[in-house]
Amino acid sequence: MNLISQAVYVLALTTIAFLVATAWTPFLTRFLYRYKCWKKKARTVSADGTSTPIFNALHKHKEINTPRMAGVLIWVTVAGLAFIFWIAHTIAPNSWLGGLHFINRSQTWIPLFTLLAASLLGLIDDWMVVTGMGPLEKGGGIRFRHRLLVVALIGLVGAWWFYTKLGWDTIHVPFVGDWTLGLWYIPFFIFVMITLFSGSVVDGLDGLAGGIFAILFGTFAAIAFIRGQYQLAAFCGVVSGTLVAFLWHNIPPAKFYMGETGILGLTTTLSVVAFLTNTVILLPIFAFVLCLEITSVVLQFTSKRLWKKKIFLVAPLHHHFEAMGWPAYQVTMRLWLVAGISAFIGLIIFLLDRV
Repeated sequence: MNLISQAVYVLALTTIAFLVATAWTPFLTRFLYRYKCWKKKARTVSADGTSTPIFNALHKHKEINTPRMAGVLIWVTVAGLAFIFWIAHTIAPNSWLGGLHFINRSQTWIPLFTLLAASLLGLIDDWMVVTGMGPLEKGGGIRFRHRLLVVALIGLVGAWWFYTKLGWDTIHVPFVGDWTLGLWYIPFFIFVMITLFSGSVVDGLDGLAGGIFAILFGTFAAIAFIRGQYQLAAFCGVVSGTLVAFLWHNIPPAKFYMGETGILGLTTTLSVVAFLTNTVILLPIFAFVLCLEITSVVLQFTSKRLWKKKIFLVAPLHHHFEAMGWPAYQVTMRLWLVAGISAFIGLIIFLLDRV
């Protein structure tokens, strides 16, 4: 296929993902409300691990009245379309439906595996939350250190695949060149995945995480396309299209929340996509908002433990802005703008490096 055909291929899949996700969202919404898939008790502990009346005042009622687990919409749509088009390609490879398949050993196997594995872990966590299992002062669910351990194991599998199956042991540094890491590639891969997973604290306001990750996966779809990784571009486009459909129902006032089954899959998959496009060094720029969010939590936690003082009114950063009096929708849209600008800057650096 020529370049225009490849562009149509990616855009068509992105559009199909949006339409399919939009079509079955009402069924998911009715299910979540019918079975009251929300927290039964609001958190009394914030993301920095300490009790805060400010956080409780801001989100007490939202946490116990709005369903979570809606991240199912994202990964089920992506996996469903991947399976349908793969079957079509197997049965009728020359048909237009078969031509839409985006399963590829070197490009999409590992991000799809990561999305499913991490999302299923998140689904278990969400189920524990809505049934009141786990540490209730933190809203229930799997303890953070246990989730961190499973994410590290997923990262280990991904690192092993890259190192042994794909033969990758280098990272690209813009304007410098490739750096060979050898076996250090494996722990570096795991470190990046865990760090990006920590950025899941961004999922705290109506529409915030959905908008930011739609921007990020849309940006990586463009990067993969420029690199000639068309199946990976299609995969990112499908994720982005699904996120836009999710966002339609998640903007204020949100009908449901993404939950761990959404945010955990997205953060870990994004790290895999960054490695596949060899742009992992640019991740702090692309995912600048995620870096800000987790940094604010780390700084707040450290300051409280060492000096018994708070840097922010409440962490992560988006809740600090809320506590300052910014309306939630204002915080969300301004962080969307920052995410868009940082993604654009990262894309410019990527393009300049290729000149």
